[in-house]
Amino acid sequence: MSEQSGMVGRTATVLRALSQHDLGVRTADLARSVDLPRPTVHRLLAALHDEGFVDRDTESGRWFLGPELFVLGTAAARRYDVTELAHPHLRRLAEATGESAFFSARRGEETVCLLREDGAFPIRSFVLAEGVRFPLGVVSAGLVVLAHLPDREVDDYLARADLVPAYGASHAPDRLRERIAATRADGYATNPGLIVEGSWGMAAAVFDTRGRPEWALTITGIATRFEPARRAELGPLLLREAHALGARLGGAPVSAGPVSAGPVSAGPVSAGPGRAAPPPT
Repeated sequence: MSEQSGMVGRTATVLRALSQHDLGVRTADLARSVDLPRPTVHRLLAALHDEGFVDRDTESGRWFLGPELFVLGTAAARRYDVTELAHPHLRRLAEATGESAFFSARRGEETVCLLREDGAFPIRSFVLAEGVRFPLGVVSAGLVVLAHLPDREVDDYLARADLVPAYGASHAPDRLRERIAATRADGYATNPGLIVEGSWGMAAAVFDTRGRPEWALTITGIATRFEPARRAELGPLLLREAHALGARLGGAPVSAGPVSAGPVSAGPVSAGPGRAAPPPT
């Protein structure tokens, strides 16, 4: 059983890593990215190729996800695809704020971005895109999901996950616990440029019928668009849309309906009385 579980786990790791390479990837590079021996990865890819789960360009030697995964994904979408329900909420967020809005799903100990909707503001943040994965606790979607898990699950995860090598000292357990506490107090998460300097994000969790945080709505943009006064507007907007989407998915009841674009400032907010708003950069 242990050997079988290990093989399934390695296969899943290889497929997930392969999904991050739209232009394909060579065997050696894929092996390095998943920290497995090259011969092991090659054997897995060859077996997956025989079943149609991966494909290979014979000229470049690069591997791609295969057609059989599309067939299976289409079948699975009938049960699991919630993006059609999420899309109107993303569109409202993008229209109301001018920022880029995202819908992410929890997959084990990661969040994966499923949808993106860009607002009218011309400067974008490209930390997130469809198919991009981050561990729990990383980016605002991963933080808000982690913060809404029970304490015992948070403790267990932080005891095992070592995020510092990949994401820096700001993702050490003590620093993450501080942001978890702030997220629980606010109800939404804020990422103050921790992945890409100057690129901010805010996220609210979307709950399933068990009250579990299984999805997240996120907005991202440049730092000058996320000053304190405007964050005080964006946070409640995110929460209302997240609660409304959760209700449509059969989760938590709606405490307030979706808001219109009217009350939310789509431009930089004033830095305070008598002070000019900072220009976009």
